[in-house]
Amino acid sequence: MKIISNLEKKHKMNIHLIAIGGSAMHNLAIALKKKNYNVTGSDDAIFDPSKSRLKKYNLLPKENGWFEEKITDQIDAIILGMHARIDNPELIKAQKLKIPIYSYPEYIYEQSKNKKRIVIGGSHGKTSITAMILHVLKNQNIDCDYLVGAQLDGFETMVKLSDAPLIVLEGDEYLSSPIDKRPKFHLYKPHIAVISGIAWDHINVFPTFENYVDQFRIFKNTVSEQLIYCNEDQELNKLMLEKTKCETIEYSTPAHKIINGVTSIDNCDLKIFGRHNLQNLNAAMLVCMQLGIDKKSFINDMKSFKGASNRLELIHNEKDFSIYKDFAHSPSKLKATTLALKKQFPNRQLVACMELHTFSSLNKSFLDEYKDSMNTVDKAIIYYNTETLKQKKLKDITKAEVQDAFNRDDLIVFTNSNKLEKYLETAKTKNQNILLMSSGNFNDINFEKIM
Repeated sequence: MKIISNLEKKHKMNIHLIAIGGSAMHNLAIALKKKNYNVTGSDDAIFDPSKSRLKKYNLLPKENGWFEEKITDQIDAIILGMHARIDNPELIKAQKLKIPIYSYPEYIYEQSKNKKRIVIGGSHGKTSITAMILHVLKNQNIDCDYLVGAQLDGFETMVKLSDAPLIVLEGDEYLSSPIDKRPKFHLYKPHIAVISGIAWDHINVFPTFENYVDQFRIFKNTVSEQLIYCNEDQELNKLMLEKTKCETIEYSTPAHKIINGVTSIDNCDLKIFGRHNLQNLNAAMLVCMQLGIDKKSFINDMKSFKGASNRLELIHNEKDFSIYKDFAHSPSKLKATTLALKKQFPNRQLVACMELHTFSSLNKSFLDEYKDSMNTVDKAIIYYNTETLKQKKLKDITKAEVQDAFNRDDLIVFTNSNKLEKYLETAKTKNQNILLMSSGNFNDINFEKIM
């Protein structure tokens, strides 16, 4: 495979992205355009916000679909998105022409070989920890490249590639591309890494918990300098008993106070809250300290951190009524997010609604993993779309099966988003928080009506 740095010396790079409309892929396309590369792409369907953002940078394909005539020997590299299939005509043409083909994490590594690499891994908290580090680095005027899994305040794109000597990467454990079955975070070879915790997910790829843990074992062994890990995670502690070639640094939940719904550390009020978020803060602080930022400066900068999009995000607030959105979809995330809100607002009723949307969450063999995960809330609601089951080619699940899996007789189950919307409209009361948890969008539910 050719090395990108050698190609760059010859001429302006020509890069083509197959499946350019993906969340990470369209951000990578924009980052490369900003780096003055010639960027093209294709996809069979592109939706907002990707569509609008690609259009803004004149990167939106003229029409949807795959066109093998776009693939010529003038292209220096192909970046293949996970959404594409192995029989994609553009991919086949590129393979025939022997054009270098990269997954996006593989290409990110090629762009960062000469940088100090910081990679944030773990089953939960990756985006938040990465966002915290970037927030503080920006406040400290430390230039860095990055890849993060959510839109952040003050950052136009979710990917930046430049001549900065440092790069901060959110290390996803999901597969790299249709032709590269390695987890993304195996490819980054970090100098400094974080593992926030291990809780089984992605059962379509990792069919057993042991197989899932193995991916973190491999990641752990790619770290060359410091590995920062949460010592409150039981499974992670087991893994860390094994020999590690780099320095290891532990972290846990920091001492804190909660007064009138506001969490503070070292007498500094924070906008974030919850045990996991406070653990995330400690992880981010330890990373920043490795980069020369002292604790006092870090905590001071964190006072203005509002959180990443869809991570315990406050979307509506009144004196005694608030609505939060969260990306939570796995059992461990449900437990952490609901408990965080109950502890932060102990005098408010919590109405929590979760959408079963991922392959794992809609799979009958995984559903029982959700047992007792909604027990801390006052009113528990589950929504799932029967059409999503068909699209993912999964067996039907009944409302009764969902109730049994969650081990809660009063669990309310909806399969119609309009009925869910109407229920939430009428469920509003004083001294209440509503929490909406999903990696999807509740079939385009109208949040304005709930407010």
